[in-house]
Amino acid sequence: MQRMIEISSPLFLRCEAESQIDWKSIFGNDHPLALEIGCGIGDFIAKTAQDRPDINFIAIDYYNKGCDSTCRRLDKLGITNVRVLRVEAREFIAAQMPENSLAALYINCPDPWPKKRHRKRRLVNSPFMEFVRGYLRPGADFYFATDFEDYGEDVAQFMAAQEGYANLLAPDLSRFDLDGYHRSKYMLKFMSEGKPIHFVHYRRI
Repeated sequence: MQRMIEISSPLFLRCEAESQIDWKSIFGNDHPLALEIGCGIGDFIAKTAQDRPDINFIAIDYYNKGCDSTCRRLDKLGITNVRVLRVEAREFIAAQMPENSLAALYINCPDPWPKKRHRKRRLVNSPFMEFVRGYLRPGADFYFATDFEDYGEDVAQFMAAQEGYANLLAPDLSRFDLDGYHRSKYMLKFMSEGKPIHFVHYRRI
């Protein structure tokens, strides 16, 4: 059994199911909110938050170790416009995100569940995007990246049929040249192995 790491960072929030988080109070301002699901070791969110001090970022992960690594990285860099939580994505969004509140949603290299019998476990699917649409404000960006070709093709296919979203990329999924979009450790690892990153970028309309 994995040992739970005690996270003492002021950027780490403990989310109580019965309490509603007041994001304006937490951040001390009313800047737009952006969410990263699966922050891993925090390299992507740290670089992105440094680029956009005008955005309040929420980084969530299901793994305690990842949350700890993310907090340590943010604290070391002195980044203050990020809060980190160890939560399950759907439950957290439904309980803690007001409708039409998110200016951006980032999902980078989630578990692809490569075996066919397990693919129903994938986080990003058509029902999930229907669910999350109500929490994305008009004009909000949805970014998805994966090294797993089948996952990228699947997301691109069902997003093309989703109501309320507009595609901002050409259909060539192997292109990964979006200006200013940082590569995470895992993206760089996959790219060094010769694997293309399949990228999807849609906007809430």
